[in-house]
Amino acid sequence: MDVDDLKQELRNVYDDVRQQRDELRVRLHLASAEAKEVWEELEQKWDNFEARSEQMFDEAKDAGGDIAEAAQLLGSEIKQGYKRLRRLL
Repeated sequence: MDVDDLKQELRNVYDDVRQQRDELRVRLHLASAEAKEVWEELEQKWDNFEARSEQMFDEAKDAGGDIAEAAQLLGSEIKQGYKRLRRLL
């Protein structure tokens, strides 16, 4: 996988997670206590992901697979959490 493909893949993960997060935030105001707790946990992970995303995009060209795998793992965790939250809502 070349650097441009890696950056695009990271950008796709970031954009997908961000979109899901934005959609769920709108529905959260009617949510149960459990859903709000899940949301708070996911917000901490999102904040970490968002804070590190630009660094990951920049480092992707140097580190290659390790950075991409870490970003995909974190993005996948967050997406799975959003799916769980969606079921609670």
